[in-house]
Amino acid sequence: MRRVRVDCHLHTVHSGDAVTTVERLAARVREERLDVVCVTDHHTLAGAREALAREIGARVVVGEEIRTHAGEIIGLFLTERVPYVLPLEEAAGRVRAQGGLVYAPHPFDASRTSLGAEGLERLRAMGALDVVEVFNAKMAEEEDNRRAERFAAGHDLPGAAGSDAHDPYGIGAAYVEMPDFDGPHDFAAALREGRVHGEFRDHAAYPAGPRT
Repeated sequence: MRRVRVDCHLHTVHSGDAVTTVERLAARVREERLDVVCVTDHHTLAGAREALAREIGARVVVGEEIRTHAGEIIGLFLTERVPYVLPLEEAAGRVRAQGGLVYAPHPFDASRTSLGAEGLERLRAMGALDVVEVFNAKMAEEEDNRRAERFAAGHDLPGAAGSDAHDPYGIGAAYVEMPDFDGPHDFAAALREGRVHGEFRDHAAYPAGPRT
């Protein structure tokens, strides 16, 4: 069975706090030999849709990183934007209603608006926690990733890895090598047979002048 390399969490300029254009994303996809990228900009699907239209050399999963009252979640395989700062259960329900997956990014990183154990348990209670990010390449504290890995294993949930790149340098810092998939159900199942690869990469330093 063909296996693919999937960066499950990254950002483009459409996030507002990221500097990667779709052109630079296409270049980095080739350099990092990625087969699939989940474009998960903050509160917009515009970057993912642009990447789809430009044919960047990798398959694109349309996603969105969504801030809720309880912390951030990611919706994958979306067709419609989910508004931000909704109650956690409502945001997750809107992801699920359009056939998407609810993905918990950097769940134990106290320096960001993460779900933590309480938010994860709330999603589990409503049967709406599909994927846990067990390796985030921007996580300086390795124990935070290990806690996520233990949580996923302890609750029989598939684990994913994402670069969380906000600049071109970070793309591909974390990915899952997994069986190829067709749609959200296959994606979640394939993650269970995947192998996580990752290294910590902080934001790259940029010289003065235009960023691309």
